[in-house]
Amino acid sequence: MSSQAPPSVLDLSFQMGETLLENGAEISRVQETMERVARSYQIDDFNVYVLTNAIFATGVENGVQRSAKLKHVPSTATHLGRISAVNQLSREIAQGLHTPDGAFVRLEQVRTLPRSPLPLAVLCCAVGSASFSYLFGGSGWDAAVAFLCGVALELFLALAARRGMSKFLTNISASALVTLCAQLFFLLGLGNNLDKIIIGSIIRLVPGVALTTSIRDFFHGDYLSGAIRMLDAFLIGGCIAVGVGLVMRLLPWAAGGLQP
Repeated sequence: MSSQAPPSVLDLSFQMGETLLENGAEISRVQETMERVARSYQIDDFNVYVLTNAIFATGVENGVQRSAKLKHVPSTATHLGRISAVNQLSREIAQGLHTPDGAFVRLEQVRTLPRSPLPLAVLCCAVGSASFSYLFGGSGWDAAVAFLCGVALELFLALAARRGMSKFLTNISASALVTLCAQLFFLLGLGNNLDKIIIGSIIRLVPGVALTTSIRDFFHGDYLSGAIRMLDAFLIGGCIAVGVGLVMRLLPWAAGGLQP
């Protein structure tokens, strides 16, 4: 990113857009927010071009032509709290409630908003897995096993994130882990429907937000970004299928042909 010191209003607009993009916001929201901030601080000839993993912005600030560009925005897990906070900040800027310096301070606070603590994330994943397993027609025992699989899944995802594991490897190994746990519990006589246990447990991995965001990008005419996000969602779905399929095929073979 090219910028000058001290940070300018163009830098503020750019960093707000970057925060939205790396936390999973749709392209139209990123562009609208950046334009709102530039308009509120009287940036002339402001132009912004946003892709799924890049932002380019130019404008005239105090009679000086300035530009900011980021060639790559790494995709991270969606953080709706940060997206909402940036949206609120942009509205407050439009109402004249922040100076540029004050807005920078507030933005730094937004960018460091923590994610859910691990115990809460584990509980939510476990309850969600159990609920979906039951919703898809599983029994109470199936839901109980899916609850345990959800605990193992969220703990593994936290470990993978800490070690910087790639997205695709994470999804393959996480879905394989869930399937392995479900199969082992099932072989021990816990649960009545193996498929319902697995389906409920892997819901945490399904890229529903990414797929929905890609469709919204299509509706707003951002076809390139929509196609990139949809392809990413399909690839994640394929990784989940590979992880589940590998364990479903290999575990009976490793156990001497015993079919669950």
